[in-house]
Amino acid sequence: MASVEAAAEHERILREIESTDTNCIGPTLRSVYDGQEHGLFMDKLEGRIRNHDREIEKMCNHHFQGFVDSITELLKVRGEAQKLKVCTMGHDCSRWCRLQQCNIAATIDKLSHCLPGTLWEGAGHQHECLNPRYYPALRTLEQLEHTCLPRASHYRFCTIMAENILVLRTQIRDIAMSDLKDFLESIRKHSDKIGETAMKQVSLQGVEGTSCCSISHCVQSNWSKTDSLNEEKSQIFHSLPGAQDLVDFSPVYRCLHIYTVLGARDTFESYYRKQRRKQARLVLQPHSNMHETLDGYRMFFNHIVGFFVVEDHVLHTTRGLVNRAYVEELWELALSKTIAALRTHSSYCTDPDLVLDLKNLIVLFADTLQGYGFLVNQLFDMLLEMREQYGEILLKKWSGTFRQILDQDNYSPIPVSMEEEYRCIVGQFPFQDPELEKLPYPKKLPFSAFVPKVYVQVKEFIYACLKFSEDLHLSSTEIDDMIRKSTNLLLTRTLSNCLQYAIKKKNVGLAELVQIIINTTHLEQSCHFLEGFISNITNIPPDTINATKLYGMATFKDARHTAEEEIYTNLNQKIDQFLQLADYDWIAPQAGSQASDYLSDLIAFLCSTFAVFTNLPGKVAQTACMSACKHLSTSLLQLLLEADVRQVSMGALQQFNLDVKECERFARAGPVPGFQGDTLLLAFIDLRQLLDLFTQWDWSTYLADYGRPTCKYLRVNPHTALALLEKMKDTSRKNNVFAQFRKNERDKQKLIDTVVKQLRNLISTQQS
Repeated sequence: MASVEAAAEHERILREIESTDTNCIGPTLRSVYDGQEHGLFMDKLEGRIRNHDREIEKMCNHHFQGFVDSITELLKVRGEAQKLKVCTMGHDCSRWCRLQQCNIAATIDKLSHCLPGTLWEGAGHQHECLNPRYYPALRTLEQLEHTCLPRASHYRFCTIMAENILVLRTQIRDIAMSDLKDFLESIRKHSDKIGETAMKQVSLQGVEGTSCCSISHCVQSNWSKTDSLNEEKSQIFHSLPGAQDLVDFSPVYRCLHIYTVLGARDTFESYYRKQRRKQARLVLQPHSNMHETLDGYRMFFNHIVGFFVVEDHVLHTTRGLVNRAYVEELWELALSKTIAALRTHSSYCTDPDLVLDLKNLIVLFADTLQGYGFLVNQLFDMLLEMREQYGEILLKKWSGTFRQILDQDNYSPIPVSMEEEYRCIVGQFPFQDPELEKLPYPKKLPFSAFVPKVYVQVKEFIYACLKFSEDLHLSSTEIDDMIRKSTNLLLTRTLSNCLQYAIKKKNVGLAELVQIIINTTHLEQSCHFLEGFISNITNIPPDTINATKLYGMATFKDARHTAEEEIYTNLNQKIDQFLQLADYDWIAPQAGSQASDYLSDLIAFLCSTFAVFTNLPGKVAQTACMSACKHLSTSLLQLLLEADVRQVSMGALQQFNLDVKECERFARAGPVPGFQGDTLLLAFIDLRQLLDLFTQWDWSTYLADYGRPTCKYLRVNPHTALALLEKMKDTSRKNNVFAQFRKNERDKQKLIDTVVKQLRNLISTQQS
């Protein structure tokens, strides 16, 4: 019973499997696996499958021929279908092509309006606006804004592009301004190098007043070639970098064009000029220690030249960024400040070599800027002022040189032992003496070593003055006049003061003074050679009308006169020193047998001294001798009449008379040639007449003939006679105690009293 039910169930399941959709077969199969007769079911299923396979095989065998025939028919139809498909596709393609052609035509029409904008954006022009090609980008923006975008304004991207154009222009302007600031900083740093290059070019070519507009190489065609520019200098000149090699000026041009396109040229010009004025003020501020070295001045000038070379280049290449009035205004400011700075700093300079180098640097500075069209007359006027300062510095330097020469001189004639020495000296100093040349060697020149040394130094001074006068655009006449005036100052002030110092300093002996007189005589004679020397170097004849004459002769005459006076003073001082040794016994009863020792020594000194005067001019020696004798006579008289000598005896007076006779013997011997007759004795005439009056006691003659031209005692002053007589009167009274008991003495005393009374009456008569 159970097996029948299971079989029926299996049959039902098989029918469900055969008739049920495969999607719903799951529950059926689950019931199979849930049953007890699983194996039996599988056997039935296998059997059912074999039955169906046999039915299928029968069916296929029955319909096989028909299937083959159908396949054959389908193959025939496929070829026709393919042909039909190709025709359909061709029709579709032609319709699609016509549509595409219409679209392309419409697209071309639209793109023709949008093409500039799309190409500008697609090709990266937005980035181009931020690179150095600012100006083309601005032109593109302008074309885009005014021409292209209005044609395609209904497109959204054109609206966006139009809004970005203002932003791009602002960015371009800001970047260009940034580049300009970098440029200004660059030229500030390189202005000294630019100026140095420009000044080197002028220095190498030696050009004055050159007109140059090119900053690159200063346009060599505008520079006058000089014959002295050798090949080496030419190579150096061409190897020098130009200003454009040192500074890139494109930021200025680019920024100017950009601001011009943007309609803000005035703003740019104002900014540029303002910044350059600030830089000018910085350039014109010299360092506080600029005066210490030439490099300080050179750097100062280099910066100024570099500044104006740049401005001149901008003036000639930008068409209005700066104009001539603006540049000239800056130059006037620079010129005034430069001159003020130079006056201040050069005043500290005491080295003539530094002043001369500075002058050459200023000339180069002026010539360089003059080549760029700037007026530099004030600089040359200032150089003339500086020349006065230079002259004073030279005078101070030569004052030290002259003093050193005078201090080191031995004030002795120069000995020469051979021909070479003689020729060397006369080659330095114009000296000719045919008589001396005939003498054999060794021999002596009349002057000492300071004569040729001083003469050489005067010529060196003239050369130094000439160096400063060069390149100052002065005529030969002006240079000659300046040199002569400076030489006059050297002779009349500097050398004169040095000679006066040498003459009047302490411990200068008579021999030195005599040699100074001889030296100044020869220097005076050399003055016309100095005239010729100056004329040779200036090419101006000394006899030119209004030509300045040298005053050296007066200088040496004054020095010689001072030396002569010093000789007279020195001699008098020596005489006074001997007179201080005088030790008279004024109350001696009788005189000695010979002159006093001090006076004998004094006469011996005078004889030896005047023997040295043989090389002096005759009048000088004669004047010195006469002056010494007069001073000796006057001093002896003062010695006799001085207040400390209260008493004078006749014996003392006779001893004094012996000394005066010794002096007269010296004068009569003619210690210096050239006196006529007894001219020198006249120096002692006052003493002689006074002593004769007292020793001969010839009062009657004196009183009777007084006032007459033929009076024997014409040179005896009644005051002097009275003073000496009073001294003798006191002596008679004090030394002759018993004189009142001797008649002769009483008579003599009465006579003295009578003479004294008569002398007093004579004096009172003269006074009334």
